[in-house]
Amino acid sequence: MIKTDNVLDAKGLSCPMPIVRTKKAMNDLLPGQVIEIQATDKGSTADLKAWAESSGHHYLGTVEDGEVLKHYLRKASNEEEKQESKHPHVISNADLQRKLNANEKVIVIDVREQAEYAFNHIPNAISIPMGELESRLNELNKDDELYMICRTGNRSDLAAQKLAEKGFTNVTNVIPGMSQWEDETERLNG
Repeated sequence: MIKTDNVLDAKGLSCPMPIVRTKKAMNDLLPGQVIEIQATDKGSTADLKAWAESSGHHYLGTVEDGEVLKHYLRKASNEEEKQESKHPHVISNADLQRKLNANEKVIVIDVREQAEYAFNHIPNAISIPMGELESRLNELNKDDELYMICRTGNRSDLAAQKLAEKGFTNVTNVIPGMSQWEDETERLNG
């Protein structure tokens, strides 16, 4: 099951009502939160995907559950618009891919929300959403080579800074992150 912050019932509604309801529901979400929109209109997938892209929100994916389409969207946050990097150690997507292909002992930590991870992640990446990082530090080894990744490099930058403050010495932020990851990915089966 995919963890969400809100569920919107748009079953039985046809275009444009699922978008109208989604737009209203998005106003009630905090930046970074994930909503599940349940719809039966077959055109709702393309409609919601296009609306999310035009409005700056993030279309994560759709899972078919019988007749019901469950669409997942993440509300954009203001921090994601800024491209200021504060963590001094960064690596490009391509350089991380080379390390993974060479089977170097690297650990990729995906700090996106669980729903984002579910639809698209690097094989063997560990999902630790940004909001859980502090409480899950005990799962990480301070001596390991850690590569933090998110959608655009902003949340992972904050995560890398947080780990550095906690005494982790070998932490690198991956930019531009999953939004431009071109190599192999996996997804959870929905």
